Amino acid sequence: MEFAQNRLSRNLSKVNRLPGPLADLARTAVMGRIVKFVGTAGLHIEELTEARCVVTLANKTKVQNHIGGIHAAAMALLAETATGFVVGMNVPDDRVPVIKSMHVDYTKRAKGDLRAVATLSDEERARMRSDEKGEVTVTVSVTDSANVEPIRCSMVWAWTGKRRNP
Repeated sequence: MEFAQNRLSRNLSKVNRLPGPLADLARTAVMGRIVKFVGTAGLHIEELTEARCVVTLANKTKVQNHIGGIHAAAMALLAETATGFVVGMNVPDDRVPVIKSMHVDYTKRAKGDLRAVATLSDEERARMRSDEKGEVTVTVSVTDSANVEPIRCSMVWAWTGKRRNP
């Protein structure tokens, strides 16, 4: 399904044409300038299209908890970032995406690095582009180095018109 791109998706489509590792670095740098905390937390944007976002987080000292795994807040951040970026690729430029609710169940101990994959269906993407305001529960899966899901998440994103200054 073909959609008119917003400014973010137009800019990222240029980055996505770069060769593999260079595209990864450029994508992470671009998104880190837009959302400063991405760089602070050490998130890596592997893939970002209108339909899918893949974000990884290495198990490094700065994001570890007291038992050497990735901290619970960093796990939630990973899922929130992946879902927010895929929503951001679809919301028209005259609207703004905001997280409405985040529910995270910690079901297993995470082992090693984490990878979040967030996706939107064609129908969800079409609603974001046609409805002035609305909300969507974005599908996201977070897996660790053993390919186990240590958390299960429900991220609800809303979009609405931008406020105009009088």
